[in-house]
Amino acid sequence: MRTQVAIIGAGPAGLTLGRLLEAAGIDAVIIEQRSAEYVLGRIRAGVLEQSSVDLLRQMGVNERMDAEGIFHDGVELSFDGDMLRIDFNDLIGRRVMVYGQTEVTRDLMDARAASGAKSIYEASDVAIHDFDGEAPRVTFTKDGQSHQIECDFIAGCDGFHGVSRASVPDKAISLFERIYPFGWLGVLVDQPPVAEELIYAHHKRGFALCSMRSLSRSRYYVQVESTDRAAAQLRCRAGALWPPVPDRRRGPHRAAYRRQGPKYGNP
Repeated sequence: MRTQVAIIGAGPAGLTLGRLLEAAGIDAVIIEQRSAEYVLGRIRAGVLEQSSVDLLRQMGVNERMDAEGIFHDGVELSFDGDMLRIDFNDLIGRRVMVYGQTEVTRDLMDARAASGAKSIYEASDVAIHDFDGEAPRVTFTKDGQSHQIECDFIAGCDGFHGVSRASVPDKAISLFERIYPFGWLGVLVDQPPVAEELIYAHHKRGFALCSMRSLSRSRYYVQVESTDRAAAQLRCRAGALWPPVPDRRRGPHRAAYRRQGPKYGNP
């Protein structure tokens, strides 16, 4: 198989790149390790900044977003119960939209399928070859068959733990990282939000966020120690009102991550 750009990863980054390349008349194939259903089942961020909304409209994948998304003009900050509202629209003339990343992914997937652009899901043993040379290529296994894609460029959009980053030699990467000794416990609830806009709260026990996915679904986060287990935290914070839940550990929060290194591929 031959294409101009091989994109690794069918999350929002890979799908957005694929859509932009398609609009520019550049052929691209997306390779994803997981199934399409798995990708759509991942729960991620739920708020789009104005620039993201503008880009989705530019790409022509905005119909459902404009119909179902909820614009917010600001946020509430809470410091030990004292509330302070920050009005984005008044200060800088911009807004944010509540529209889940899962929904953005679905819209981009539907648009790609409708256009006939090629995406390959459930590709195992994905490997990148010669990405800094003259003949980049990607190999993978699909339905028990080995495949190879020859291309001009490889775009790694599969995240920190993906094969793309792992394929870059360690000596070519400068890593700047701080790992904080806490994590986030997230809860998705089929209940209306507690407020019309998001609330970012500071408390002696740490940070909390009251967010939402829609007018009938809420998303909440609380800061927890990296050694805490989710079930223990729920019992501690919600007491007997909370039903039993699986005991799953969340890792420490990774922040301030930035990498520097040479750009690979043909100039």
